[in-house]
Amino acid sequence: MRSLTRTFAKLALAATLALGAVPATAQGQFAPAVIVNDMVITGFELEQRAQMLTLLNAPGNVRELAREQLIDDRLRMQAAQDAGIRPAREDVLEGMEEFASRANLSREEFTAALAQRGVAEQTFRDFVAAGVGWRELVRQRFAGRASVSEAEIDRALSSRGSGSNVRVLLSEIIMPAPPQQAAQVRERAARISQLTSTSAFSAQARRFSATATRANGGRLPWRDLNELPPVLRPLVLQLKPGEVTDPLPIPNAVALFQLRAIEEVGYQAPEVSAIEYAAYYMAGGRSAETLAKARVLQGRVDRCDDLYGVAQGQPASVLERGTKPVADIPTDIAFELSKLDPGEVSTALTRANGQTLVFLMLCGRTAQINEDVDRDELTLGLRNQRLAALADGYLAQLRADARIIDK
Repeated sequence: MRSLTRTFAKLALAATLALGAVPATAQGQFAPAVIVNDMVITGFELEQRAQMLTLLNAPGNVRELAREQLIDDRLRMQAAQDAGIRPAREDVLEGMEEFASRANLSREEFTAALAQRGVAEQTFRDFVAAGVGWRELVRQRFAGRASVSEAEIDRALSSRGSGSNVRVLLSEIIMPAPPQQAAQVRERAARISQLTSTSAFSAQARRFSATATRANGGRLPWRDLNELPPVLRPLVLQLKPGEVTDPLPIPNAVALFQLRAIEEVGYQAPEVSAIEYAAYYMAGGRSAETLAKARVLQGRVDRCDDLYGVAQGQPASVLERGTKPVADIPTDIAFELSKLDPGEVSTALTRANGQTLVFLMLCGRTAQINEDVDRDELTLGLRNQRLAALADGYLAQLRADARIIDK
């Protein structure tokens, strides 16, 4: 029994298990619980998924989590069917075998283990079928956009380091905490840190967060662990999906991060040794007027060098630019930089007790060099990363366009 529990725990990190449609003979016995466009999720399916998540020790409200996962599954399956993709039986069986092997079990052993917990084999089969169809759809739809040029491979080889092969899916809340409101914000942050529901955390992000991600509930895309500030990495690794960090005090604000998912990937991202960035300090803090000026400025500058012209004639202290080791960069700045590509801007931070807005721009990253890298492996890793990002974006679009009704 104990070894079986460990098996389920391993699989909880390997993938998000899903539940497909119940057998045709049973469908009429169960009322719809959620309608996704014209597709039905029954109460039976929700109970089955919630039961599976409970067995996997999933944190938070497992019924709520089951609902979110099943909605995504329906959207994946419908998109594949609309593209004329219907996985062959042999491909599905092969996928079931491969998934079971992650726990060092055969397909038969794995389905038997599920059956002992009241989860039907059809549940497992439908999960794999949806995954096989989605992967084929992503390949067909994005293969041309996921190609990697020789120049990109050369650049990656030159910057390859001893990075991490772990990536994480986080949500963030960064709440301004000016002195007169600091105690109130700390108390609120302490309450939020106890949440285990992703939807509840997102609701708090929409209400209180000061970052650009507040519009989508603080949700961030997949990110390699080594891209996070060093102080944040061990905190994230201590979390289970759904859990939230303790409140992190940063200048004039409090930050919280929720782990939504974590996985190991075959490709190791390069370890960044130093970051070049520029910070232009604007009086007025997060006032509407200063934020409007920042938006105008963001439209005028394309690279860090452009800020020299903006700061011309002002005191030298209004513009800070340099290259620092990652460990020497303040945590709040390092985290904002981790979200940016060169030339992109963040206006989430303040200084001087909230009276100064930080117009932060990433200039570039310097990676540790490691020559002992297989070119084919790196090419595959870069292509898979690009495909994964395109797939995540496509699923987010499908969800945004979907008509979802709770019955």
